[in-house]
Amino acid sequence: MIRTVAFSRNPQTFSSHRRSVVSANGLRDHSRRDYSIPNPNWQLGEDQIALRDMALRFGEEKMEPHAKKWDEEEIFPVDVLKEAASLGFGGIYTREDVGGSGLTRLDAAVVFEALSQFCVSTTAYISIHNMCCGVIDRHASEHLRQKYLPSLTAMDTFASYCLTEPGSGSDAAALLTKATKSGDHYILNGSKAFISGGGDSDVYIVMVRTGDNSPKGISCVLVEKGTPGLSFGGKEKKLGWNSQPTRAVIFEDCKIPKENLIATEGFGFNIAMEALDGGRVNIAACSLGAAQRCVDLTTEYIKGRKQFGKPLADQQSLQFKLADMATDVFASRLMVRNAATLLDAKDPGATLACAMAKLKTCDLAFKVCDDALQMHGGYGYLKDYPIQRFMRDVRVHRILEGTDAVMRMIVSRAMLKEKK
Repeated sequence: MIRTVAFSRNPQTFSSHRRSVVSANGLRDHSRRDYSIPNPNWQLGEDQIALRDMALRFGEEKMEPHAKKWDEEEIFPVDVLKEAASLGFGGIYTREDVGGSGLTRLDAAVVFEALSQFCVSTTAYISIHNMCCGVIDRHASEHLRQKYLPSLTAMDTFASYCLTEPGSGSDAAALLTKATKSGDHYILNGSKAFISGGGDSDVYIVMVRTGDNSPKGISCVLVEKGTPGLSFGGKEKKLGWNSQPTRAVIFEDCKIPKENLIATEGFGFNIAMEALDGGRVNIAACSLGAAQRCVDLTTEYIKGRKQFGKPLADQQSLQFKLADMATDVFASRLMVRNAATLLDAKDPGATLACAMAKLKTCDLAFKVCDDALQMHGGYGYLKDYPIQRFMRDVRVHRILEGTDAVMRMIVSRAMLKEKK
């Protein structure tokens, strides 16, 4: 049974130097953006408010001025990602001994919502990179943790998560990429599809089949870029998410050492599902940020735009639409933060809460962005205005990390499950 919990009012304090790096990175110390209705700081602790404020300032000054160019020219903003890592955003919930921030999933959701108000695509990649760091930190050997995570959390190197295949999307357990034992190595053959960071990332977290055709036959391995037998497809041309490259990842007799096995053989599907729970909260938070920004932009637009001799804001139909948009954002935020808190608590209802939060938030966020575009009229359709970019970027959130249909399947199965 899903339940709700109170958000932490005394969250784990993020490292003290994170505050000082704000000025060191040239971020203006202006008052935080608390004008959104309802206030996004509601029920956050002081440290979480400071963390959100830091993310908002970074997004406003380091991401927003370039987001249009990144989108149009398909630029992967490596330098800005490294700047984000200097604030601790490269390993938000990775342990501190390897350069992570050691924060919570709720803290991460707050950060991703804030950053997505300025560039959804780039923030979504940061969330995927964090998911990969989390897998290594939680499940890999100490040797692999110490070998890879210091550079990953600093974003001197980048990571990609490889689960989806050309023939297995929603049916993740049907994956065919195979890892065959050969002495002290595994030989990988197969391919992965739609991989964010594919070709540009340095480390690939790959789900492979080491046993039978059941979920228990799936294992998780780490593959370095440059490994013989590893190659990449052409860069995909996409509707959105253009600031991160997407390619197929191909394994042809790709030989990796056995020590690159994460956890144990047969535990890969468990790792994948655990990672997806967190990934669903992360991507819902990215949708939430886009929706909040569209509400804010639309509020200001209809105040200034006049038709029939008076501001659009005087039209009751638009007032009601704006109210619905703000209510949808508020309800989504409650679901996202509740799911993140349940994840932190390792609550047995977390998987269900994550599926519900992703389903409802990603659907509502896309609708909010679409309504915002409609309320901007013809201007919303122009690429000079950011509304269309937010709408394009959040559309894929209803597909990745589990489609809407898969989320409904998770929820309905839980409801119909026979009680023991």
